[in-house]
Amino acid sequence: MKRLMLSAAAAALLAAPGVADAADYTFALVPKNVNNPFFDVARDGCKKAEEELAGKIECLYIGPGEHGGGEDQLQMVNDLITRQVDGIAVSPSNAAGIVSALVQAQQAGIPVLTWDSDLLPENKDLRIAYIGTKNYDIGVNLAKLVQEIKPDGGNICLQSGGAAAANHNERLQGIRDTLGGMSGTTSPGEQLTGQNGWTEVDGCPLYTDDDAARAVQQMEDVLTRYPDLDAYISTGAFTQWNPDAYRNVATKIKDQIDSGDLALVVADTLPMQMDLLKEGLSHGQVGQRPFSMGYETMHFLLDIVENGKNPEDPTYTGLDVCTQDNADSCIGG
Repeated sequence: MKRLMLSAAAAALLAAPGVADAADYTFALVPKNVNNPFFDVARDGCKKAEEELAGKIECLYIGPGEHGGGEDQLQMVNDLITRQVDGIAVSPSNAAGIVSALVQAQQAGIPVLTWDSDLLPENKDLRIAYIGTKNYDIGVNLAKLVQEIKPDGGNICLQSGGAAAANHNERLQGIRDTLGGMSGTTSPGEQLTGQNGWTEVDGCPLYTDDDAARAVQQMEDVLTRYPDLDAYISTGAFTQWNPDAYRNVATKIKDQIDSGDLALVVADTLPMQMDLLKEGLSHGQVGQRPFSMGYETMHFLLDIVENGKNPEDPTYTGLDVCTQDNADSCIGG
């Protein structure tokens, strides 16, 4: 495969001395992309651990650019292995595509954790543990919020992240299983074609590839194409990363939201998303705890390299189910 060129900033970060010189260990936290409000919170958790463990660890937060993808992330992980960092925590953009790098990490004796998004079942021996959300349960809870508004079913559009992102596919499975009353499926679940009254409209699911502008445009296009749509579920925060753009679309359909003609729910509970919920521009948000993911992966990697103690696999960091009724009190740790 052609070797990808790192950005100048990424190359400098990998090569430059810094906190690592004063720290016993350098641990990399690798998101799917940077300049992303969700992953920014995980970075903050990682840096909090670095602060608490001053002199022990450096949190090296590095990932592809805002619209980077699996190949960029793969190259960065390969470069971290070449640099011989002491541990890697990665949220795979492409669960299958990252495997070759993690094989190299295992051979080099570098411990690997996954967070936010995991590997495919057949590759989980390449990481020590997964730290993050039980992604299937995000889908279950998003679907339950919709069922409260639309108990008899209807036409629905699902919006997801990357088609190869294991976490979003697990969320799709949870949504479809719950709405359709299905079990025994495999990720991303079976498309809804009338089960329990639910049907996915043509053109859905939508894949945003974590692009905020694309996510909002997709939402607007679907709502224009299907003015009588009964439900819209987004499996990630991308639809609301640009709150003004989202607000511009959602205010046009606020009467449908208020009446319950359209059930609109979105994953994650970042601050700007909670503001939108309080404005009545969604019915509910099912939130993760990215700060805990970044924070806990650093502590776990230190325990692995110093004490040979592995964390529980999986380690779930919890969910927050927020509605307009409990928006002021629903956020957990």
